[in-house]
Amino acid sequence: MSGLKIPVAGTTLENGLRVVIAPDAAAPVATVGVYYKIGFRLELRGRSGFAHLFEHMMFQGSANAPKTMHIKLINSSGGVLNGSTHYDVTNYFQAVPSNALERVLWLEADRMRSLKVDEENLRNQRDVVKEEVRVNVLNQPYGGFPWLDLPPVAFRNWANAHNFYGDFSDLDAASVADVQTFFKTYYAPNNAVLLMLGDVKPEEGFPLARKYFGDIPAGAAPVFADPSEPEQTEERCGTVEEKFGTLPALAVGYPVPQRRTKDWCAMALLDQALHGGRAGRVYYRLVLDRQVAVEADGGIDDLFGYNGPTQMVTKVLHKPEYSSEATLAEFDRVIQEVREQGVSADELEQLKVKFRSDYYSTLEGSRGGSIPRYGLMHLLACLTLFDDQPELVNSILDGFLAVTREDVERAAQNYLRREKRAVIFRQPVRGSKEAAA
Repeated sequence: MSGLKIPVAGTTLENGLRVVIAPDAAAPVATVGVYYKIGFRLELRGRSGFAHLFEHMMFQGSANAPKTMHIKLINSSGGVLNGSTHYDVTNYFQAVPSNALERVLWLEADRMRSLKVDEENLRNQRDVVKEEVRVNVLNQPYGGFPWLDLPPVAFRNWANAHNFYGDFSDLDAASVADVQTFFKTYYAPNNAVLLMLGDVKPEEGFPLARKYFGDIPAGAAPVFADPSEPEQTEERCGTVEEKFGTLPALAVGYPVPQRRTKDWCAMALLDQALHGGRAGRVYYRLVLDRQVAVEADGGIDDLFGYNGPTQMVTKVLHKPEYSSEATLAEFDRVIQEVREQGVSADELEQLKVKFRSDYYSTLEGSRGGSIPRYGLMHLLACLTLFDDQPELVNSILDGFLAVTREDVERAAQNYLRREKRAVIFRQPVRGSKEAAA
């Protein structure tokens, strides 16, 4: 048993807003987050990119806080803030001296109640998003690899397979009415959780939540499409061009079991065995031992932050003198070994120690060194929105520590199967042209 006793208190307001408080008086700082249950996966067909677009729209002002005021008030209080879009949630967060807590709650409530959605804001933020994609993804070496390249090959359900940044045609076609509808549908209090961590007591925080958020009307319960995938029975492969980099690359994705199952816990430890940095089997075999690759990493990204199909992904940049097929064959030897032999008792104990250490680091971890307890906030939010049990933060680790060698072997045999996986090859344009010349 992990023995964790993180203090967590929760309540639900009459409008459906869930409020979670994790008090910690070690420093006079409060971290506040608002998570909405809408992310890349949950946006509607024809509205691709809306989840990410709204991350930008939420900083464009509200009824009582004009554009830039939210940022200025947080910064002038000595705080920092940001937002991010994930597969199943979009979050907004800030860390401030605890004497500015009430100011933060007023700001967050004002934009939940009355975000300013107009033609000017839509137009400029749509352009900002498109430029961000061009600069940070499309015109970067290996941009979007493999997290944009692999899903269209791996999945058959549009919810999981589409371009999460959004097709530019969908963004261009968006009207103010479309955006207002999206806001009313997903940015309602009954589709959100408010989190307060740090120097705030439940007996203080809950009344403040009611004061600022309690009179925001609830919306109709959002209807989400079913993200489940049909059974996969054969390996799926694809190839994309690499316009800027000179090394060939490949990525392999295997399905991850449903969250909070025994297989899910076993797969997480198996992931650690394969992708545990330089000590992981993939890096050791491909980079250090066989020396076919210059880089090999991967894993299950944000293990606790998914509420639908996802993959354990390995990314490999390999030397040009080795073909993609030869490199994949070396990777397959690693997978076959763990499928046939599993892990030893000693290795399993080491994996558990590392997993427990990483879990504790997550709970204590900040974001960019400026958002204290971001990891704990993110975990509490996901356990609330997906499981309605924020208190699981103290017990969910136990399932991983109880994993047996047989559990790991079963997970390897059931999920690390060729007919269950997807493979994407990224071939450099420059290299192929030079070779042809």
